[in-house]
Formats: sequence, C-alpha cells, structure tokens
Amino acid sequence: MKEIIFGDYLHDLPPGHDYLDLGFSANSRPIKNRWRNNLLSAYFVADYLATFLPIDDDDPQAKRRQQDYKGSVSYVANELLENTMKFHSPSDEYPVRFGIHFIEEPEKTIVLMSRNTVTLEAGDRFQAFIQELLSSDPQELYIKRMEENNEDSGLGFLTMIIDYSAKLGWKFEPIPEHPQLFLATTLVQLVL
Repeated sequence: MKEIIFGDYLHDLPPGHDYLDLGFSANSRPIKNRWRNNLLSAYFVADYLATFLPIDDDDPQAKRRQQDYKGSVSYVANELLENTMKFHSPSDEYPVRFGIHFIEEPEKTIVLMSRNTVTLEAGDRFQAFIQELLSSDPQELYIKRMEENNEDSGLGFLTMIIDYSAKLGWKFEPIPEHPQLFLATTLVQLVL
C-alpha cells in the first residue's frame, strides 16, 4: 500500500504563516457527547481566524465580510470535525488532528485540515466517494445523495464546494505498524 492523493491537496503549507493545530482524543467519550465539543471547537477556530483578518474602520462592509468569513469557517470546521470523529478508527494510539492555516501568498487563503485514522474498509469507501465527487457535477451529485438519504452521503463536502467554493484535497497514507489502518488527511481551502 502506498500514499494516495486526491483533489487539490497542498503537500507543504508555506513556512512562516499563522496557524493553529489542535489534537483530540476521539475515543475518550461516546460520539454523541462529542458533537457539542465539535461545534464549540469550530466556533473557536473561526474566532481565532478573525484575529488575522484586518478590519478597516472606514469600510462599512468590513465587519460584515469578517462575519461572513467566520460563518464559512465555522461551518467547514464543524463538518470536518464531525466527519473526522465519526469515521475515526477505534485506535486510541493516533489522536484526531485539526488545524487552521492562514496563508497570504499568492492569495489570502484559509486552509482547514483534519487528520484521523480510518480502517481499510472505511478508507476504501471514502476513496470511492472522493473519486465519484471529483468526476461528477457537484450539483447533480448533491441531488443524487439527497435522494439516497444515506448517513455517509458526503453532503457536507458537497455543500463546501457548492456554497463556499471550497477546494478539497485528500491524502491517504499507510501506517506500516498498523497495516489495517490508513492515516487520512483532508484539506479544505477557502480563498478570501
């Protein structure tokens, strides 16, 4: 098994930029108890980001744009955290990682990242969905997935693309000491 990359994956985030990286013990409490913490974490990350967005007091739209960015980031962060926690393998050896990066060059971009371990079976299903997502019209796939009413629908990723013009990328890495697991990383880029 070797590393597999899909979509708009950034291999190396530029050094010297602002970022926040968080770790979670995904299996310390039942998943239902984690949902509230996911939302709180998403709001925290959005508030953290807001400190890097300049506000021009002479621009009446600046505060509104900042609120829009915070709303976008909190939605995407919450979706990423929910998916990451929901599909994390039962292994406590690898914590869930979540981060936000603010990149100013070549254009102002917010990069949200989640990393978790997934079983080979879950990883294969996820990769099949990613391939379908990348080869389909997002609007048509959204409607199809809504009609299927499946728990693993991928609607969060589709909403990121359709409503927030997000660019998505994924990396699946083998874990030599645990051949039944993948290390799955998801990157979501939001250009400001």
